[in-house]
Amino acid sequence: MALMKTSNPALGESTFRNLSGSQYGGLTEAASRMTLAGTVNKTGILLLCAIATAAWTWHLFLPERDLAAVMPLMMAGMIGGFICALVTIFKKEWSAVTAPIYALLEGLVLGGLSAIVDLRYPGIAIQAVGLTFGTLFVLLLAYRSGLIQVTQKFRMGVVAATGGIMVFYLLQMVMGFFGFHFTSVNGSGPIGIGFSLIVVAVAALNLVLDFDFIEQGVRYGAPKYMEWYAAFGIMVTLVWLYLEILRLLTKLRSRD
Repeated sequence: MALMKTSNPALGESTFRNLSGSQYGGLTEAASRMTLAGTVNKTGILLLCAIATAAWTWHLFLPERDLAAVMPLMMAGMIGGFICALVTIFKKEWSAVTAPIYALLEGLVLGGLSAIVDLRYPGIAIQAVGLTFGTLFVLLLAYRSGLIQVTQKFRMGVVAATGGIMVFYLLQMVMGFFGFHFTSVNGSGPIGIGFSLIVVAVAALNLVLDFDFIEQGVRYGAPKYMEWYAAFGIMVTLVWLYLEILRLLTKLRSRD
């Protein structure tokens, strides 16, 4: 959901003019405005929150390697994280509280899932983490250097691709209840790997839109709480990207 929100063309210049204008009483003090440094710091805080709870669930799973030890935490993180994400999207001014809670809850899911997958494919979790942050830094460098420029067509293309993927995942889940499974897409064959590569690419491009969102917020003097909201958007995208990279690596490792 947050991916669609941060990549929505409506969240452009007019949005930030409203945020910095009379609707919010006027932001005349520099300290009350969104800054790049503040957004980076808050993104770091959210990452630390997620890493902390991920490490906790990982270590809960390791002693007995029992799924029952982490499943309740993973379910609580999944449901709670989804609810928290919705609250953050519709109540941006609460994001200073809801964004860290979201990161903590997502960490419960990521830690448990990573430990389970890493048990079957040793080392795969650290590979996925490395590729996720590597992608983040490469795209940030490409964006800052002007190699990738965010145009209206670029935004619309990423939004359309992201929406199409989400609709497909929803359709797949619904069809699964009736016994229909997309084995070629979910398998480790050429179609499955190709599909995962496309999804990873789309998830990565959402990071570029998040960078642009942050830059616009700073440019138009958005309220200080928007630093938390922007950091939340980066966090959501990174979680999606990590999960898709982990899925891709699992398909590749299963071919060995």
